[in-house]
Amino acid sequence: MVRSTPRGSCFLDPGSADFWPEWEKAANDSVAFLRTETGRSPQDKGLTDLIGELSAKSDEFVQRWARHDVKFHRSGVKQLHHPLVGDLALPYEALDLPAEPGLRITVYSPEPDSPERQTLDLLASWTDSTAAKADLEPDSGRARLSYEMAETVRFSTERPQ
Repeated sequence: MVRSTPRGSCFLDPGSADFWPEWEKAANDSVAFLRTETGRSPQDKGLTDLIGELSAKSDEFVQRWARHDVKFHRSGVKQLHHPLVGDLALPYEALDLPAEPGLRITVYSPEPDSPERQTLDLLASWTDSTAAKADLEPDSGRARLSYEMAETVRFSTERPQ
């Protein structure tokens, strides 16, 4: 089942090219991932609705969808541009949850003391500030993604010693 996801934002958000420095790769990967999920869950109404919406609203999506590319995203490095802190290269691991088929947790884990780690720690510290939350413009999809990323980082930055 498809849950709230930024998968379609690559095609529907006019600011996505600013957020994804490697927009072509992000767009190709997003469509290939959706194609993979469609194979796993062909009856998923949320997924088919998302694909229908993207097909109706984005020629870029339609061109990629027609290629029938499939890709499993298990690990890699996400390149993104955060509107407040700039470019980030974030290593990630995707973990499927056997108890909930189709549900996946993606863990971003920059190296200790790396610039990315310091930047994510800074973002995480902002989640404690009411002013910072207001500055994120909660109605903006990209701001919501930034806030969610900061919350995720806050949760995942505590490593066992």
